[in-house]
Amino acid sequence: MTVGETLLKRGMVTASQVEQAEEVRKSTERIEQTLSRLGFIEERDYLTIYSEQHSIPIVDLTEIEIDPALLQEMPSKVVHRDRVIPIDRHNGTIRVATNNPFNLYAFDELRMLMGAKIETVLATGEEISRVIKEQFGVGGQTVEAMIGDSAVEVISPVDSDNADLIEQAQEATVVKLVNEILLEAIRDRASDIHIEPYEDDLKIRYRIDGVLHTTNVPPEIRRFQAAIVSRIKILSNLNIAEKRLPQDGGFKIKAQNRDIDLRVSIIPTAFGGAVVMRILDKQSALTSLDQLGLMDDVLDGVTHLIDQPFGILLVTGPTGSGKTTTLYSALNSIRSDKVKILTIEDPIEYYLDGIQQVQVKPHIGLSFASGLRSFLRHDPDVILVGEIRDLETAEVAINASLTGHLVFSTLHTNDAVTAATRLLDMGVEPFLVSSALSGVLGQRLVRKICKGCREEYEPDRNNIPSDLDVPAGHKLFRGAGCRDCRHTGYRGRVGIYELLIITDELREMIVHRKSAGEVLVVARERGLKLMREDGWDKVLKGLTTVEEVTRVTKVDIAALSK
Repeated sequence: MTVGETLLKRGMVTASQVEQAEEVRKSTERIEQTLSRLGFIEERDYLTIYSEQHSIPIVDLTEIEIDPALLQEMPSKVVHRDRVIPIDRHNGTIRVATNNPFNLYAFDELRMLMGAKIETVLATGEEISRVIKEQFGVGGQTVEAMIGDSAVEVISPVDSDNADLIEQAQEATVVKLVNEILLEAIRDRASDIHIEPYEDDLKIRYRIDGVLHTTNVPPEIRRFQAAIVSRIKILSNLNIAEKRLPQDGGFKIKAQNRDIDLRVSIIPTAFGGAVVMRILDKQSALTSLDQLGLMDDVLDGVTHLIDQPFGILLVTGPTGSGKTTTLYSALNSIRSDKVKILTIEDPIEYYLDGIQQVQVKPHIGLSFASGLRSFLRHDPDVILVGEIRDLETAEVAINASLTGHLVFSTLHTNDAVTAATRLLDMGVEPFLVSSALSGVLGQRLVRKICKGCREEYEPDRNNIPSDLDVPAGHKLFRGAGCRDCRHTGYRGRVGIYELLIITDELREMIVHRKSAGEVLVVARERGLKLMREDGWDKVLKGLTTVEEVTRVTKVDIAALSK
């Protein structure tokens, strides 16, 4: 019985799915591989049948310590071409992991090259790719091909004319290498890709769940830095001959059946252009407020504020703290055919149906302030201002709220109570701030404990900060590390928040220019819960760890003593 017939008999696929797979099946592809490519089955499903029919064991490469010396002995060309990984050598026999046990030619070639008997075991293609990436680097096969291709080998960081740069950047191997870097980042759920040139090295780092991870790349990749940067510039419609000034751009790709935007920034460094690409996945913006981590009183308070007919709601925090995502989620929760919503952003990170979005273009005079003035003639109900950066924008936003509009915006402050002080420092009149401001949501992002390896443990009380308390007998959670979380113990992020609702008492303090410290004392007396305390609640609920909360928040002695 064939594998396809076995899958059909076991009810793992339907006859129509098999028929559909046959129609699109490639000449070099087995039917089970096509079914897996179409998403009807998992690769492990047909590997299990291989194992049963051919008595070949299945292994989990994440749990096996592979002998690096043995891997280095093996020709990298065979590893990349045939996707086989040598695991260990015992009594003259080398165990080799593969996801294609029918590639007998590869095993015969290995036996001759290695001078040993070959014994096969089965592993998924994803696990094999992970090991290849760890040992040979991202794009290792492509770099090897480029080195062997004399037409591309001459790439160097020295200046060349425009035509040469374009030709080099459009080489198929360079295109493939950049694609591999992008796809690897998307598979790893990275939010940013950093390409950093040094004197004798080119580093590629991915920011995953807010933390940078250096990915393994072949050392020879440094030779192709100019071509890689030029390729990214071409995709982003940037001037590839300009190497003296910073440049910003962007492009779109389709990967894993998703449309993904990439925002590109390139700066000139001592050893060439350094690139940062922000990966913007529209799906991540369409998240409900409770899924972001808003809970209990904070969720109720934010819901109340965004249901108001007018006023300003500010979201504060440093760059990368999820402010824009929070505001998009708020807009998503109130958008309807009865509400006119306009946004002005720099840049537009996600496109939302039913919302008119405008991109700031300072070079032609379209600033936040000028765009906002035009908005008021478009009869909006809700306005989102990407960021309040200056006095002019702040005054127009405040006037919009005072004339009956609900305004959302972001501000770069460390906590909620300093937002009003920041607006006053910009030069906004105190009576305008106190009249318009409805609430301020301060936030940070912490990494969530991986669900796949989450484990309970008894905390050492000496390692718990003195301002945080673990109830007697209460156990905490942490991630042990597994394949799903890249052995970090964390997967995904969740927000921690503090919501300051502007009461009449606080309005009076703003009018009299009271300091942020004085406002904090009063707000605490009226029940303000700090971000650190919200984070600690999430620790006790098993969502994150003590280390994450202490990493992103500080102890406010003055506030906690009240």
